[in-house]
Amino acid sequence: MNPEVPQPVRPKTRRLTGVQILGTGHYVPEEVFTNEDLQRIYGFDPDWIFNRTGIQERRFAPAHHATSDLCLRAARQAIEKVGCDVKDIDLLIVGTFTPDMSTPSVACQVQNQLGLTCPAFDVQAACAGFAYALATASQFVATGNSKLALVIGGDCNIRIINPGDQKSFPLFGDGAGAVILAPGSPEQGMLAYQLGSDGSGGDLLSRPACGSRIPPSMEAIENGLHYLTMDGRAVFKWAVRVLADSSNEVLSHAEKTVDDIRWFIPHQANIRIIHSASDVMGFDREKVFKNLEKYGNTSAGSIPIALNELVERNGIERGDLLLTCGFGAGLNWGTILWRW
Repeated sequence: MNPEVPQPVRPKTRRLTGVQILGTGHYVPEEVFTNEDLQRIYGFDPDWIFNRTGIQERRFAPAHHATSDLCLRAARQAIEKVGCDVKDIDLLIVGTFTPDMSTPSVACQVQNQLGLTCPAFDVQAACAGFAYALATASQFVATGNSKLALVIGGDCNIRIINPGDQKSFPLFGDGAGAVILAPGSPEQGMLAYQLGSDGSGGDLLSRPACGSRIPPSMEAIENGLHYLTMDGRAVFKWAVRVLADSSNEVLSHAEKTVDDIRWFIPHQANIRIIHSASDVMGFDREKVFKNLEKYGNTSAGSIPIALNELVERNGIERGDLLLTCGFGAGLNWGTILWRW
């Protein structure tokens, strides 16, 4: 793997308003796996897991569930909360990097199950997948090409992580979150957003096999190439820097400061990444939303799950400013300052 930590390539920061989130939903599998369960099953050190990551438990999908099952349940909850007719949903975008299969897409499977008649497609940006999907759907809504868009972020990580690797396996969980977008006021939506990519760091976080480069084979599986691989130290350093730098750039573009933000909702990857970046930015930790102790890193599901939990506790009001950032394999990141 490349030992160098890539320097984030500075992408442009833009604005796109006139979009609102009508409703949210999320779903996580029922069965809870604690750090002590991982010690009993795999021999992992529970104290090491918590001290290094802040994670105490996570949810793993049962064998008969795949990513589309998680996304479908999250979508149904969001639709029920909004009370809209599924016939009025005219766009469906799913952010995921663990699709049920190469094709058809997760979005097409969810579309079929919900009985939608609309374009449906996946966006693959790993843990930044929901931010990319949200920004993409917002373009359709803001330009009048969608009146009601369903955006989902979800991943079934248990299928691609190595149960023999204590440094990566305990980090991840499974789950999905969904939002429904509609036209909003000129003050609502993305006051500023930044989508960035740096493919030079691709080897730092990758799943080498089961694609067209290295097709599935006994040799690939025996060598563990079908599992996610990660250079933890390099990814940690990159994540702290990109989380803080891109967030500051988005705030500057919107002429806002950390004092203006109601909630900072970072991707729930590691508590040390979250604390390091938020401390650098000067955030009061009471304004930094965290739920990774319950769910671990749910990849594209982490931000929409957090949003729904905040909504369910009445933690967001009209006009509130939310700053969120997803970051991960690619290397990709998506940072959004959203006015509710």
